[in-house]
Amino acid sequence: LTVSVDMTRSLELRERLVARLRDGETKPTVSDLLTKVAAAALVRHPAVNAHFAGDKIVRFPYAHVGIAVAAPNGLVVPVIRDADRKTIQQIATARSDLVRRARDGKLQREDLAEGTFTISNLGMFGIEQFVAVLNPPQAAILAVGATEEKPVVRGGAVEVRPLMSMTITCDHRAIDGADGAEFLRTVRELLEEPALAL
Repeated sequence: LTVSVDMTRSLELRERLVARLRDGETKPTVSDLLTKVAAAALVRHPAVNAHFAGDKIVRFPYAHVGIAVAAPNGLVVPVIRDADRKTIQQIATARSDLVRRARDGKLQREDLAEGTFTISNLGMFGIEQFVAVLNPPQAAILAVGATEEKPVVRGGAVEVRPLMSMTITCDHRAIDGADGAEFLRTVRELLEEPALAL
């Protein structure tokens, strides 16, 4: 399932957050905003926030969001716990620390445990769209492409907008296509009106 997102308001919000940074604070990225928005959507759509435990499906009331990181020894997925309860700045700080330690080979086992959902963002490599492989035992993963300026039609007029592609991969043993589509629609709505997720 794939959608295109108008990132205009999310990019404006990110600029405002960066402008308000205090000395020493981590600069928020689009990935940080996406983590916050996805976490909010996971709480609203618990069918997507699921794991397999043997032959049972376990759904979670909290969002522990894994972020796929290319480390020297391969892909790792450190977890930002309770991302639904964190501010974007808190997520940025946690993400920066986890990515640094992943690249330095200093992650601990607990840094990689208990994720309920994963985001894989290849936008920084110029990838427009891709399908991410599930991170077992999780039942869903979100693949995020690059934000690119593209022409769109609004009110009969052509405008250039920053568009980003997102694709969700769902394990259909746990998540129906309609549930995945509803989740993806919520993520798109929150990115297009990010104040609704804060």
